[in-house]
Amino acid sequence: MKKITFAALSLVGLFVGGSPMALAQNTSSQLSAADSTADTIMDHQLQLLRKDIRSIKKQLIAENLTLTDSEALKFWQVYEQYSAETERINDTRTAIIKEYSEDYGTLTDDQADSLIRRWLDTDIEQTKLRQQYMPIFRKVLPGKKAATFFQLDRRISTMIDLQLTSQIPLAQSQD
Repeated sequence: MKKITFAALSLVGLFVGGSPMALAQNTSSQLSAADSTADTIMDHQLQLLRKDIRSIKKQLIAENLTLTDSEALKFWQVYEQYSAETERINDTRTAIIKEYSEDYGTLTDDQADSLIRRWLDTDIEQTKLRQQYMPIFRKVLPGKKAATFFQLDRRISTMIDLQLTSQIPLAQSQD
């Protein structure tokens, strides 16, 4: 089995590293009617970025998870379902980041509480989704291969989260 290379994960980091920082730095004080076109372009770029990340993630899993033809057929069908449900959770995370970026600089304590609670809820949802899908993947893969998939999924997701969260400015008070 190939190892996930640092270069491959760095590539994910490059994709993730560019847009969220720009998104987070686009504060509410900078928004105006003229910015609506830029926001539309940013949303489109973010959609493309997320599509690229999904593609890279799938490629990394394919390169690091050795499957027979029979296993691959069943695995990728389940993976597509799992990925679609993961995407729903990531849609929520993206909305939270956008909300944070729009309110950054004028964020109240209550808004900060709400944002972090909702962010933590997405972590819980992702964990529950993994728990839900573990026996489903186990039905189509032997135990070690199912475990390997979840290790890969977790490692890749952790790297993406690290890159993403490191680009978002901290919500420190301006006191």
